[in-house]
Amino acid sequence: MSIDRRGRVYRRCSCRDDAGRQLGQSCPRLATDGKHGTWYFAVDLPGEAGKRRTMRRGGFTTKAAANRALADVTSRASQGVRVDDRETVATFLTRWLQVKATEAKPTTLRSYRAHVDNVIVPAIGHVPIERLRAEHVEQLLVDALTGGRGPVTGRRIHATLRSALTYAVKTRRLPFNVASNVTPPNGARPEVQPWSAGELATFLRHVETDRLGPLFEVIAACGLRRGEAFGLRWSDLDFTNRTARIRQTVVDVGGRLEFSTPKTKSSEASVPLTERAMHALLQWRLGQDIDRQSWGPAYEAHGLVFARENGAPLRPEYVTRRFVALSTAAGLRQIRLHDLRHGAASLMLAAGVPMAIVSKMLRHSSIGITVDTYGHLSEETARTASDAIGALLDAAFDQAANTVADTAGDHSCH
Repeated sequence: MSIDRRGRVYRRCSCRDDAGRQLGQSCPRLATDGKHGTWYFAVDLPGEAGKRRTMRRGGFTTKAAANRALADVTSRASQGVRVDDRETVATFLTRWLQVKATEAKPTTLRSYRAHVDNVIVPAIGHVPIERLRAEHVEQLLVDALTGGRGPVTGRRIHATLRSALTYAVKTRRLPFNVASNVTPPNGARPEVQPWSAGELATFLRHVETDRLGPLFEVIAACGLRRGEAFGLRWSDLDFTNRTARIRQTVVDVGGRLEFSTPKTKSSEASVPLTERAMHALLQWRLGQDIDRQSWGPAYEAHGLVFARENGAPLRPEYVTRRFVALSTAAGLRQIRLHDLRHGAASLMLAAGVPMAIVSKMLRHSSIGITVDTYGHLSEETARTASDAIGALLDAAFDQAANTVADTAGDHSCH
């Protein structure tokens, strides 16, 4: 069915006659008072099952404003974009989350829901999705920052909304993504300050006799994420080639532990195991064999490398609390458990490993992430190398000066 692209613009008011009926466009004041009433437009659009429907919008203070709104609607319709002024940002995001629930990882979905429910909907949920503009998004992010959320959280909120609106464009709900050209909150990524090699050695010596000692050893040596270490299975290990294949992770979804796929496609890769990590794994396996025999048929056979005494997955919050307690007892400054992964990167960079190799070892989706996170560490390494070059040159200059002096002394003797 063809669309009436022209539509019509008209003025009406809310005055009523003696019987209480609204006069609308029939009010005589409309002809004599140019400021009386407000402007409306009406346009025919294709509806469901091929039936035509008429859209009417009003309340515009000027005829020009009504014409602009009419042009916007007809432009969207001509592009095949669905026009429905009743759907708000809140109702659209509810639909989007239902779609994401079938394809996103549980932890990602939980993050999306938190951003939508706690930030986006309270701020702009009432806005009709078709009337959403870049200024709405900009104000949303400004309010999030002034409300106490940091730049990193602001960027994540922006990424959530941008993803939702990308889906809107893809499904012909919107003609373009208004969040794409909005710059997210600026703020430097916090510089990671993992333990030094000496501090890490102190910690690993301290936890040698702790049940979770081998777990911390493997995380620190291989740069694994916490969930990746929890999801590691014996079948994922290749002791001959000293590698571990990352095939699954353990995630906490509302207090319930679930097995999931790695964070990204690049995360699902093999990582090399150090001799120390190999020794720690063999040590852990001996203890696990004893646990399996003690529990008998009640043992949960998930095939996990690192598990509770009964074979069930480790609970993330327990391991984190244990890490904090052990590092405190060792007299070390507090870092996060995730900083053991950062520590693996810093030690590689300090050893002169190229950034591209570090990125591959950590299984980042792009080297840009590695540079953003560890760029300052590579700069420190470069400065150390530069200082070493300078020291060598100074020594060479001193040696050359001494040689010249010795030569001059020899000549004076003759």
